[in-house]
Amino acid sequence: GYSWEATYKRSWDAVAEDGSGSLESAVRSMIEGSKRRRVLKDVAPVQRGIIRHLVLLIDLSASMLEKDMRPNRFDVTLQYAREFVGEYFDQNPIGQLSIIGTRQGIAERLAMMGGNTVDHTASLSNKRRLEPRGEPSLQNALEMARSSLVHLPASNSREILAIFGSLTTCDPGNIHDTIGALVKDNIRVSIVHLAAEVKVFKDVCTRTGGTFSVALNEGHFHDSLFE
Repeated sequence: GYSWEATYKRSWDAVAEDGSGSLESAVRSMIEGSKRRRVLKDVAPVQRGIIRHLVLLIDLSASMLEKDMRPNRFDVTLQYAREFVGEYFDQNPIGQLSIIGTRQGIAERLAMMGGNTVDHTASLSNKRRLEPRGEPSLQNALEMARSSLVHLPASNSREILAIFGSLTTCDPGNIHDTIGALVKDNIRVSIVHLAAEVKVFKDVCTRTGGTFSVALNEGHFHDSLFE
């Protein structure tokens, strides 16, 4: 064969029917293999505190209405965010979570810091209230998230997880000042971007010790979010 074929994995060759002619067992094994690869992924270990405090930031700008994910980025994000809330509290029964949205250049608190799964899920279910508009502000969203984490004792983990679809951010000041404050306050920021790699978004993650990823499709978006 050709030399470039050596690096290309022919995943379809591994699919085989079982005795009854069904592909269900083959599909199940591929899904389990994907989960194992996520677990075995070589990443730097993160030492978390006694209680996890996490702020979920969601881009609610007009860019979330793009249809490169079906039916659009906004609907997929809300669905995965609701699943994430349930998974977060399953893994962190005494953890605390807050949800913030950003649109029209401002940040809005959608759910206060707390441990009530029902309240957090409900805050992500009202699509009319969360209708995407205008431009997001990464700086305003990070400052609002930082204000709810900065007072916590050192024994508690301080984390921010952001989902962004916009390639721009409408900020009132120098965002690098905000990044410096996040580093000083030991707040870890991770971002899943739905469009492309944007330098300022990646810089936030790199300097605070978080992770940055670009979602290639709906499945990869789900995996990146749940990491």
